[in-house]
Amino acid sequence: MAINLQELAGKKDLLASGHRACGGCTGSNILRQVMLNAGEDTVVSFATGCMEVVTTIFPYTSWKNPYIHVAFENAASVISGVETAYRALQKRGDYPKDKKVHFIAFGGDGGTYDIGLQALSGAMERGHNMVYVCYDNEAYMNTGIQRSGATPFAAQTSTTPVGTVKKGKEQNRKDLTSIMVAHNIPYVAQSTPFHWRDLANKVRKALAVDGPAFLNVLMPCPVGWHFDTSLGMELARIAVECKFWPLYEVENGQYKLNYEPKKPVPLTDWLKPQGRYKHLFKEENKELLEKLQAWVDEEWAKLRRRCGLEPTEVAK
Repeated sequence: MAINLQELAGKKDLLASGHRACGGCTGSNILRQVMLNAGEDTVVSFATGCMEVVTTIFPYTSWKNPYIHVAFENAASVISGVETAYRALQKRGDYPKDKKVHFIAFGGDGGTYDIGLQALSGAMERGHNMVYVCYDNEAYMNTGIQRSGATPFAAQTSTTPVGTVKKGKEQNRKDLTSIMVAHNIPYVAQSTPFHWRDLANKVRKALAVDGPAFLNVLMPCPVGWHFDTSLGMELARIAVECKFWPLYEVENGQYKLNYEPKKPVPLTDWLKPQGRYKHLFKEENKELLEKLQAWVDEEWAKLRRRCGLEPTEVAK
């Protein structure tokens, strides 16, 4: 699906400037890119979270299309109800049958991997014609940087501190994208805000399918990850180049790897700019660093097998 950048840039921006996102935040870029591809005829439900807070502080809003702020746990339930009402109105002749409306739910990793997982699973299982977009910044950034199911192994958060006994989070991150694939829905994909063409393609594919779709988009966060505010997009790029965050999609159960680094970089290139991982570069924590690299390599090999590809060598 060819994407014309000039055409995309000429579309109406549905997220107004002047919102209160942090300096260097990549989340507003994700929202803007998704909405540029979705268009004005889109209803949005938004779970409580950092991007909800910064775009809808009462009495202001940055949203230029129909928007519903709901609780942390039920963005998927609410948008599925709106989509059902739309179909009911069309069925009884109270809304034009040729009028296409998109339905998108947004949630952070806290409201998606954890608190909202039950509502999300139910909406996907029921088969609503909707898209759920998770902006994944890998912790509860809005309430104090607590660990979430998306937080990677060994990352420091306010609830997984680094000290003499504990060395960050002790579990690997939850593979939510695979959990969504297990729902047997038409379309599931991962992307980043840096890879704008990839993201645009995936938003359009998700909106075009007949049934539910899920997009998981990595969102580097300068506050929670502790990096220089100029590095957000670069860290999104390196996350893909080091194979931590593969770009792939699953259409009707068929896996496809959208991008494979020609010269993969070591995971350390992604970790070093982030203050939440600085403890991994102490000699006494070398084992933790090796464990995290081994997990990335294992997940990459698993993904390649699912895509019907041969294993590749590990980056040194």
